[in-house]
Amino acid sequence: MANQNPDLNVENEGEVGTNLQQAENGFVASSKLRESLQEVLVDFIDLSLVAKQAHWNIVGPNFRDLHLNLDEIVTIARTGSDDFAERMRALHAAPDGRPKEVAAHSNLPEFAAGEISTHDAIRLMVQSIEATVATMRRVHDGIDAEDPTSADVLHGYISQLEQQAWFLSAELRTPSGI
Repeated sequence: MANQNPDLNVENEGEVGTNLQQAENGFVASSKLRESLQEVLVDFIDLSLVAKQAHWNIVGPNFRDLHLNLDEIVTIARTGSDDFAERMRALHAAPDGRPKEVAAHSNLPEFAAGEISTHDAIRLMVQSIEATVATMRRVHDGIDAEDPTSADVLHGYISQLEQQAWFLSAELRTPSGI
């Protein structure tokens, strides 16, 4: 039976290699799947950095609660970046988390340097989380069509990050009718 994945090169009968490395067993990601997972990875790495930048530099009302909440976001983003990078490796793709790659390809908005008010930090963090979720939602269908297991990983992180965006944005709201 011929291999239907165009990213595979059959070198010798019984030996299959990818453009990136020798893949002995298992599913091998297409270039499109690799690119989609890489895009998610870059946003997760940047989200962890942005959240830590905010964590270190916030000032103002509700400092302590926001300071602790930002650490929760950092943990989610760091765990997510590791999960997506390791998922890529399981699919015989090479993740690229170098600072140059993250800076060049992140979909997150620029985060201010120096001290930032809790109000502005919340607004910017919600925008950063929403940008990360938007990337996951945009690549979801293509990922799901090729690799439902990777799509399941996306689902879990979409849920976690949307919850964090809700927690943060609730700090800026007032009850309806007031």
